[in-house]
Amino acid sequence: MNAKFLCILTLFILFLSCKKTQEENTNDIAEVKQNDVITESDIFKLDYIEFVPSPEVEELTQNWTEYIELQEQVRQIKKGDLSYFNDNEETIKNLFESIVEAIPEQLNNNSIVARIKAVETKFYKLESFANLETTTKEELLLTIKEFLISITNLDLQMNKTIELENQNIEKP
Repeated sequence: MNAKFLCILTLFILFLSCKKTQEENTNDIAEVKQNDVITESDIFKLDYIEFVPSPEVEELTQNWTEYIELQEQVRQIKKGDLSYFNDNEETIKNLFESIVEAIPEQLNNNSIVARIKAVETKFYKLESFANLETTTKEELLLTIKEFLISITNLDLQMNKTIELENQNIEKP
């Protein structure tokens, strides 16, 4: 009877101590998550050169709804809102498939398609990092910077494509 009582007491103590450890770990994770929140000011501090679409490109893309949706997601990311990445894999896949399919004729060339694929790659990388619990704030900010650079490179390439198209170079 004495051994039975000792076994029950030991199991009870083990059960209680395991529960305390689990609660402490949960609290630690919550504290870390609060410190790792990305804010608009954090993103504003990122050092990169931003190119915006020229008026000609804006005119060409005004009916390109998929590109407009992508630009909206860029604005949300610049505000520090990464909620779009929560359980949205199918929507993201459809978005990038639609972007490539719906490119306006004047912008439909290999260099722009390549830039779109680069944006897609960086978007998926950002999604991965945003959904990982082990990602640090610095890693996430670096990934956001890479994504924003890929977007600005797409805008620059579209500007250059239209600029080259508008040049009237006569051949001798």
